[in-house]
Amino acid sequence: MTQAAPNLTAAEKKALKAQAHGLDPVVLIGDKGLTANVIKEIDMNLNAHGLIKVRVAGDDREARLEYAQAICDDTGAALVQHIGKLLVLYRPQPAEVLAAKAKPAPRKPKAPRMTKRQHNARD
Repeated sequence: MTQAAPNLTAAEKKALKAQAHGLDPVVLIGDKGLTANVIKEIDMNLNAHGLIKVRVAGDDREARLEYAQAICDDTGAALVQHIGKLLVLYRPQPAEVLAAKAKPAPRKPKAPRMTKRQHNARD
């Protein structure tokens, strides 16, 4: 599960922050803290999305920073942003996931729509 965390430049972090702005948190770290199941869920969402938000319950800033460091160490993700109770994490998606997301073949074009008058004239 552990991978090397990607080194992000300032420009890459800025672009990722812009992409993450409209995202909703997909994982919540609750009162029980950072458990193995939470790490597993974060890893699964990083595989699926690449860029995720994680909400941390609790008011202790130091605990949130420790959680962020532990998540990055365990999953190989990079911390893009820590703002309030939200953590923005990024890890490049595996090649097989990206291949599965490739665009499907284009659809066959439909026939042009007919007006009521054109339809009645055809009869």
